Amino acid sequence: MSLHKRPDLKVSPPLRCWELESAPARPPGYAFEYLIETLNDSSRKKFFNVPRLGGTKYDVLPYSIRVLLEAAVRNCDGFLMKKEDVMNILDWKTKQSNVEVPFFPARVLLQDFTGIPAMVDFAAMREAVKILGGDPKKVHPACPTDLTVDHSLQIDFSKCAIQNAPNPGGGDVQKAGKLSPLRAQPKKLPCRGQTTCRGSCESGEPGRNSGKFSSQIENTPILCPFHLQPVPEPETVLKNQEVEFGRNRERLQFFKWSSRVFKNVAVIPPGTGMAHQVNLEYLSRVVFEEDDLLFPDSVVGTDSHITMVNGLGILGWGVGGIETEAVMLGLPVSLTLPEVVGCELTGSSNPFVTSIDVVLGITKHLRQVGVAGKFVEFFGSGVSQLSIVDRTTIANMCPEYGAILSFFPVDNVTLRHLEHTGFDKAKLKSMETYLKAVKLFRHDQDNSGEPAYSQVIQIHLNSIVASVSGPKRPQDRVAVTDMKRDFQACLNEKVGFKGFQIAAEKQKDNISIHYEGSEYKLSHGSVVMAAVTSCTNNCNPSVMLAAGLLAKKAVDAGLHVKPYIRTSLSPGSGMVTHYLSSSGVLPYLSKLGFEVVGYGCSTCVGNTAPLSEAVSNAVRQGDLVTCGVLSGNKNFEGRLCDCVRANYLASPPLVVAYAIAGTVNIDFQTEPLGTDATGKSVYLQDIWPSREEVHQMEEERVILSMFKALKEKMEMGNKRWNSLEAPDSVLFPWDLKSTYIRCPSFFDKLTKEPVALQPIEDAHVLLYLGDAVTTDHISPAGSIARSSAAAKYLTNRGLTPREFNSYGARRGNDAVMTRGTFANIKLFNKFLGKPAPKTIHFPSGQTMDVFEAAELYRKEGVPLIILAGKKYGSGNSRDWAAKGPYLLGVKAVLAESYEKIHKDHLIGIGIAPLQFLPGENADSLGLSGRETFSLTFPEELSPGVTLAIKTSTGKVFTVIASFENDVEVTLYKHGGLLNFVARKFS
Repeated sequence: MSLHKRPDLKVSPPLRCWELESAPARPPGYAFEYLIETLNDSSRKKFFNVPRLGGTKYDVLPYSIRVLLEAAVRNCDGFLMKKEDVMNILDWKTKQSNVEVPFFPARVLLQDFTGIPAMVDFAAMREAVKILGGDPKKVHPACPTDLTVDHSLQIDFSKCAIQNAPNPGGGDVQKAGKLSPLRAQPKKLPCRGQTTCRGSCESGEPGRNSGKFSSQIENTPILCPFHLQPVPEPETVLKNQEVEFGRNRERLQFFKWSSRVFKNVAVIPPGTGMAHQVNLEYLSRVVFEEDDLLFPDSVVGTDSHITMVNGLGILGWGVGGIETEAVMLGLPVSLTLPEVVGCELTGSSNPFVTSIDVVLGITKHLRQVGVAGKFVEFFGSGVSQLSIVDRTTIANMCPEYGAILSFFPVDNVTLRHLEHTGFDKAKLKSMETYLKAVKLFRHDQDNSGEPAYSQVIQIHLNSIVASVSGPKRPQDRVAVTDMKRDFQACLNEKVGFKGFQIAAEKQKDNISIHYEGSEYKLSHGSVVMAAVTSCTNNCNPSVMLAAGLLAKKAVDAGLHVKPYIRTSLSPGSGMVTHYLSSSGVLPYLSKLGFEVVGYGCSTCVGNTAPLSEAVSNAVRQGDLVTCGVLSGNKNFEGRLCDCVRANYLASPPLVVAYAIAGTVNIDFQTEPLGTDATGKSVYLQDIWPSREEVHQMEEERVILSMFKALKEKMEMGNKRWNSLEAPDSVLFPWDLKSTYIRCPSFFDKLTKEPVALQPIEDAHVLLYLGDAVTTDHISPAGSIARSSAAAKYLTNRGLTPREFNSYGARRGNDAVMTRGTFANIKLFNKFLGKPAPKTIHFPSGQTMDVFEAAELYRKEGVPLIILAGKKYGSGNSRDWAAKGPYLLGVKAVLAESYEKIHKDHLIGIGIAPLQFLPGENADSLGLSGRETFSLTFPEELSPGVTLAIKTSTGKVFTVIASFENDVEVTLYKHGGLLNFVARKFS
């Protein structure tokens, strides 16, 4: 079986999973067949000429809305997509924000953490369909689905040394602890006396003449830049990959089973690359072709940063697991026809500003403007100044400024990039012809030719300065020149998004540590973790090469990174290792501790080995505000490590710079990074690479042959994955002893027909939460604390703490995930008055873990609700943020307002989203959360209906049932999406 389908492979459109008797027997697009034309390039390729439908109305539509319109026209069947929906999109100018429209994306992208629950649900649905008398073989995704295994990587090894014993994981995979014989460890080759030799392969010391480098691909020998001889692949990569395969063997076998038995599912195994980068380099079509019909590429997926592909002119965004499963089953995504904010870019950035600085500048600006729930579309002369990698990096940060997506239409820059990365020239020509025919191609022009946007804002690129973002939120941008002053202010400020409230007399405290035979001092602002991570920057060679050049200059100047700082380099794919190696900068990064540790999410999602005991003890002893600096996109407090309180997002070269400095409490303009061998001070400006240096290296090293070779490598797969055994039975053979894969209980009480809605009677409040509770607070993520309910479960199954792995790796086990729901140490429950993953079981008065309290309520037959404030469920959309509460016994959430995706997830799993009337909340109604709540649903439940809630104190008040349309009401009546679909298959 080949690893993956080619991006240009024609995929026959499958039948949607529920062709109900009431559905019309009409093919998609039937109402607009008259718009089909032949492409004017002497080919048989056809397309829907949508501009003919709207005339001048079409011409003023934003490009992103034109893509929505084309999908609506092509999929119009009079049932799931109605002609009325098409006309609503065409009338976007007057209908925006007022109507809901369906959208059929061309494909789905999953990553393994969020993908495994979806595939487990499909496997469990096969069981349920069989029990109800249906044919389980009919259960397949209807939409082409790619699943990239990129989140299971953990950094067990770094800096060419074993820093922590590997965690083999659960089950019997401990036997896989030794390195695999699949890849023998080659011996290091001695120097053979080349005249260019200026160093030693053994010592890794850099030389002055790196010579010329031949191309190499990850998993083939790297050419030593000091000796021009093959050397082994980085040992840490091999070791981390080996442990990854051992630790996650059960999950990988399940993925391989899924790719065998489910049609339209392709799995890209570990060690290949990060989902977003693989999406850009390999999976993206830009224009799809099915049976000679051309249409725009589009994608939704289970990661909020799917938005990255919008930089390539591909419409896409993250929608969370439950909605993604619906798309996989042939249902459209439903969205309110969005406002589109036109962002005009003018000018060009100064030489010291990277694309990451542009990203952080745009992020802060758009946050201030307020683009939540909207599309953002870029136009203006400044757009042409941005490369595709710049655009994709900007689009990648879209969730951090709250928009649904940020769209860059296809233009000449896009076509040059696609040609550079190996797209077939004939297909490129057809693509260009098609996009121009349907007016989806952006031309450089004056503003009079731009669409009519809902709102227009201007950003001057030359006004953006070098910045970082933090210490707790990605939108809190700080100019590098203001960093020292800002950090000092954070120490003084009261505890909050920008404050730590450290007493003035303690702000100068430092704690001595002994590490590897030397003594160091830690203080507030000390950097203890520095990571160049996969997600945001690795698609961008310019910033990665800038980091490498800065590292080279730093090493040449005699600078180093203190050994206790947890440093790592986790590329998005072998492509990055390729060009960093061929350009000769990889050894310098490694010399500073930034050695390649593997390919996938790592530090950014908390998948890093713990800090050394000496460092963590010192942090706790001094109550120090130590720092992590990473080139990722998430920096919530406690996300990277529970004892690292301040986290800053920065461009890769700045990550390296702050690691060398060892502190964020520094003014780079006036304070040196260190001294050279002569004792002379070395400042950041002394080693900062010029834009010309970076550009020249990028032009020389990021070449077409690399993209072609990597695509061929992906087709071939790798030895570990290809040799992995997996079943191919119709039903998955669940292993009752497994702690990774378990048949979930969502279908346990499934009946052939839905039962009438039951009242919620005498429900206790499980948690009383405030404003802006995020899915990070709700959903299990990161490491499994030893004192947690999930840890107790795993311990009872015979595992040791070293074998716990992470919540992300165990997302296929509902027992672990339920116990990890609301287990975030920063969860603030008003019942307790302090952050803790605890609550009160009111019948007994005991304070206990949230899961343990929920279990007691379940045994007592008591239903549960959650009280919350504004913006409940904000942040990344995660299916377990809904599934977990459901399995805890939560029947309803009562909040002031919701983040839309999370509200949709609650409905999709069968939890009622209730909303206080405008101006009311728990405080204004005098609710303590200690009383019980009762409500009854009307027999004819309708969108937006009001319900009366009665408490045990006798208080009666009215709330809104926050269902927005009849589809949501139908799903809730069925007990959620999964039950609804299972019944249709039966």
